[in-house]
Amino acid sequence: MELRRRADARAVVCATAQHREMLDQVLRIFEIAPDHDLDLMQADQRSEDVAAAAMRAVARVIDEERPDVVVVQGDTTTAMASSLAAFFRRTPVGHVEAGLRTGIRTSPFPEELMRRIVSQVAELHFAPTTRAAENLRRERADAEGAVFLTGNTVVDAVRWIAARPRAGAPFVRRASRLVLLTAHRRENFGEPIREICRAVRTLADRHPDLEVAYPVHLNPNIQGPVRELLSGHERIHLLEPLDYASLVHLMEDAYLILTDSGGLQEEAPVFGKPVLVLRRDTERPEAIEAGTALLVGTDEAAIVANAERLLEDEAAYRRMAQAQSPFGDGVAAKRIADILVAWARRDLASVAPWRWTGSGRLEPYPGAPVAR
Repeated sequence: MELRRRADARAVVCATAQHREMLDQVLRIFEIAPDHDLDLMQADQRSEDVAAAAMRAVARVIDEERPDVVVVQGDTTTAMASSLAAFFRRTPVGHVEAGLRTGIRTSPFPEELMRRIVSQVAELHFAPTTRAAENLRRERADAEGAVFLTGNTVVDAVRWIAARPRAGAPFVRRASRLVLLTAHRRENFGEPIREICRAVRTLADRHPDLEVAYPVHLNPNIQGPVRELLSGHERIHLLEPLDYASLVHLMEDAYLILTDSGGLQEEAPVFGKPVLVLRRDTERPEAIEAGTALLVGTDEAAIVANAERLLEDEAAYRRMAQAQSPFGDGVAAKRIADILVAWARRDLASVAPWRWTGSGRLEPYPGAPVAR
């Protein structure tokens, strides 16, 4: 959207449609029509099938469009395959949300390895936080490219959605405090998701003023245990997957968020909502360090204890709710667009908000805005 506002840039959108139903609703909300829709989604698709198909198809798009740079975002199979397709066509790659790391190659699986591969290929690294930029510096990503601290575009997106009119609510509220739950990661299949469900049911049973909204992922590994353990409770709403706008508005209304999602760890602090992270580790430790999130794992007792502390201790809740978001100030997209246009002019020094310097420090250019 930011690039399309500029007379000196032409943005060509290529959608692989790795996840068709998730993609389409986001494109509708942001009024983006792909120039190329590869429509790669297949029933029971495996990661290697998506990667192979995406690499071939994106390479054909690159041959047709001959772009100056291919921009990929995040840590999906699509991002990895598209970056490699660009590399094989000797086309520079820019990586949005670069530098996230858990330090454990298989956690989360396969996202940690996907983003590491993209970092090996990319020439322009748009890091959302100082820690992410430092990760890239340690990996010497700046030796053959440039690392920029921009903030995260997810903050821009959440603020854009929050400023728009709301659609109707997905359920009728019955209680004064809302807990938003999302849990879908592969690492939580099996006993972990059952522990999460038991904890949530315990919280709803113990606290009559509590209501739970859970948009349930379509994967059978999630649907089965969730329906078994959480169905039938009048204050637990098992919802169909929500569009992005509806999810953002639920975050806005929530008192507390329980999630294994990476995105929600970044989005919830925009609204001052405490987050309990239902994972063993996270590639977003900034949220933990800033005090906006707490890593609690999937043990039933630990989830209940930490949630009840926030439900019953107003001071503890306030400390998390008032902590400052470490993920940006809502203008990351503008910074990234500025950098891309300046890079094409070979004039990076004129616009880049922050960049690694030869001294090994992250320093702002004179007069540049600060990306926190």
